[in-house]
Amino acid sequence: MNKVSYFFKSLVNMKDHVDAQAASVNIRGSVAFRGPNVFILACAIVIASVGLNLNSIPVIIGAMLISPLMGPILGFGLGLGTNDTALVKEALKNFLVMVVISILASTLFYLISPLEMEQQTELLARTNPTLYDVFIALFGGFAGILENSRKDKGGTVIPGVAIATALMPPLCTVGYGISHLELRFILGPFYLFLINTAFITLATFVTVKYLHFPSANATDEVKRRRSARWIMLIMLVMLVPSVMSAIQMIRDNNFARSAQKLVMQNKNLGKSYIYDYKTDLEARPHTLELYMAGEKMEASARERLYLDADEAGISRNQIIIHEDAAFQGEMMSESEIIRGILDGHNRQVESLQGQVDSLSSTIEFLRAGQLPSELITREIAAQYAGVEQVTLTRGESVAADGGSTHPALVAIIQSSVPLSATERERIEQWLRVRFSIDDVTVITTK
Repeated sequence: MNKVSYFFKSLVNMKDHVDAQAASVNIRGSVAFRGPNVFILACAIVIASVGLNLNSIPVIIGAMLISPLMGPILGFGLGLGTNDTALVKEALKNFLVMVVISILASTLFYLISPLEMEQQTELLARTNPTLYDVFIALFGGFAGILENSRKDKGGTVIPGVAIATALMPPLCTVGYGISHLELRFILGPFYLFLINTAFITLATFVTVKYLHFPSANATDEVKRRRSARWIMLIMLVMLVPSVMSAIQMIRDNNFARSAQKLVMQNKNLGKSYIYDYKTDLEARPHTLELYMAGEKMEASARERLYLDADEAGISRNQIIIHEDAAFQGEMMSESEIIRGILDGHNRQVESLQGQVDSLSSTIEFLRAGQLPSELITREIAAQYAGVEQVTLTRGESVAADGGSTHPALVAIIQSSVPLSATERERIEQWLRVRFSIDDVTVITTK
């Protein structure tokens, strides 16, 4: 037992591997914001802004690596831990200057940048910080100060910490929000930046205390306790929004997964089937919209769907059923009902077994007899006003090199009201699901 205890203590012992004096000198040297650091910050701002504007992750990572923002933050934590008031003031002053310059420069960049992407995913990713960002900042801070403190530096930890904590991108996102006057791109990213800053500082403070860095001034016990209480209070206040955001993120994810599972289990509901669905995670409570085709849902099938939804944690008032593409059973012939049921089964098999069954359904499509143009006309006309007739025709699509071929479907829609491009795309998507075929082309005529 003693040997195990000795081995464990030797494993986690850091006294023989830490050089507090060298670490203090190194951190103090990185606090200064003048000379090369000014130009490095300018480069980091431009690179991060361009990366966010282009949704380019490698470019954003490059900005994280060269950003000098980590220096004043570590200096601030070191100053708090060693009671060095002068270092705290110097680090805080340089840090604030860096932050203001970063926000102003990124705002100017986005004001003059002509590029506007439809999906700003990298910008949006920084608008909703959670408790997980707190963990990243805290443990990234521990790794950063330990790397600065050890005698034999490996050279890989600091770049990793810079990437993990991501100090520069949130500030550039704030600049984007100011330039476009969008509040969510200002508050969320700035809160993320504050989280990263505060918990890197906390990690540095705790580590400096644990490793017994020499104090710059005599320690006043009363003052030390008061400072510790203020630090804990500030951290707790900052934690609350991130915890709430993390809880909401988990709820959103659970609802989306439950909705997907519910739809997959209920693709076919008697003589009706679900051909599309959509979740609205912004609604309170969340909603699940189901788009039905075939016959109108029977009461028993609807009740079975609601029971399955209850088991999945989705209440019936969260489900919105659209039956614009469905109609009463007496309007369908027996052969059309059978065809609709078979189509629903083919789609379910395709979703469960993948590409092999998709190819099988394509072969069945090629061997099928007359296409149900009359039925399809009624289903599309129920969704889009002005549709008078739909003509379906089969064919083969040949690759440009003359090699492989695959089945194709062409739908010629005669409509008194012109269909928009969005409506044509939605019809094409619906026909792909309806016939389990990938290559569908819709042509509209008057």
